[in-house]
Amino acid sequence: MSTETGPAADAEPRGHVPVPGPKGLPFLGNLPQFGKNPLEFFERLRGYGDMVRWRFGPNPCVFIADPECIGELLTETERTFDQPALGIAFRTVMGNGVVVARGPDWRRKRSLVQPSVRPKQVRSYAATMAGSTVELADTWSGGERIDIKREMAALTQKIAVRTIFGVDTPADAEAMGRAMDVAQQEIGKEFSGIGALLPDWVPTPGRARIKKAAAVIDAEVGRVVARHRDGDGERPDLLSRLLTAVDETGAHLTDEEIRDETVTLYIGGHETTSSTLVWAWYLLSRNPQTRTALTEELDRVLGNREPEFDDYARLTYTQAVVKETLRLYPTIWLVTGVAKDGARIGGVNMPKGTRVWSSQWATHRDERWFPEPEAFRPERWDADNGDDVAEYAWFPFGGGPRVCLGTRFAMVEAVLILAVLARRFELDVDPGDVNPVPTLTLQPDRDVLATVRAR
Repeated sequence: MSTETGPAADAEPRGHVPVPGPKGLPFLGNLPQFGKNPLEFFERLRGYGDMVRWRFGPNPCVFIADPECIGELLTETERTFDQPALGIAFRTVMGNGVVVARGPDWRRKRSLVQPSVRPKQVRSYAATMAGSTVELADTWSGGERIDIKREMAALTQKIAVRTIFGVDTPADAEAMGRAMDVAQQEIGKEFSGIGALLPDWVPTPGRARIKKAAAVIDAEVGRVVARHRDGDGERPDLLSRLLTAVDETGAHLTDEEIRDETVTLYIGGHETTSSTLVWAWYLLSRNPQTRTALTEELDRVLGNREPEFDDYARLTYTQAVVKETLRLYPTIWLVTGVAKDGARIGGVNMPKGTRVWSSQWATHRDERWFPEPEAFRPERWDADNGDDVAEYAWFPFGGGPRVCLGTRFAMVEAVLILAVLARRFELDVDPGDVNPVPTLTLQPDRDVLATVRAR
């Protein structure tokens, strides 16, 4: 990834003083540069300074790169910053779930959803995570050729539907998987293209595709919800907990709210973890010493048994592999908020309506916080001898009051899956670079093919 930054490339970061970024076009502003390669664009902005002015279409924006400023943005969300009005493609898929909702509506939904993903509940899902991975491992054999993207997507989908829905598969798992793929692609296209500036009523082929995909998702979720409502007795899955949750007034989530929160949990438990695991296998294949260190820990901690929830805390190097993967390839690659009255960042007033952006991709690659930022070095996360990482220099799950509710679920899931599979196999990824594509999540730009090697 190029880090050429324009006229300010050789200058020291200028602290909390807004500086002008690259010149834009009338009406479009910097949207063409952003849309061509958002990741490279954010790296370029980082080179101008820690607080950079730019325009997303006609809208004034500020990009921030300093962890202290990022922390202010994340912790002030809901008080002096609003969630932005995201594109119609995103809203069509996600509805008005806890990720999108604002103000009192957000606080109510968070209070109803949060109990389903607390540490106690994640512990109860660990056996499903490990057991589902063992089922996959039993189908692999040495010398076999696999598509890692397809294998990890199928695995995390199985875990998601078992933990969220309490069943083995939705009515049509393949149809739902295809619909989610379309949704990711169209959200990414709209967000980084001219579609981001078009009114909701303007029809486009992409919007037609997203409506069709959302209809499939709605139908499958609705079918499973109806099955739950008709069932007897308590179930341990996430959906059952959502169906029985009540707010402070004694009201339940509506059918539409159940749909929105279920899709949010499904994407968080399936799409994000699947992507992280693909990048982890890719990085491990290209760093044999790291792969050896990982398997040495697995042999030492697990021996010949499969991992359980209590092993998560003992698998510190495996956790570090996941954290370093999320540093280099953060599934969620940007955060943004819209300034309300009185908003300030780094001591600087942000006029109402200013959109403030930060990028995990750019900050995670800043050598001020991560020496040798392009190197895959899980050792930097060692509690005793690792790097001294500033707070909010690493924020793959966001932070503040709107931190991802599924953080614990995602970390435990990724570590247990790696532990099960890497204890038995090594995956030799085919030569050639795999580049990230910023859609709803950070996805590989091609199939990631590998040869399975039995240990």
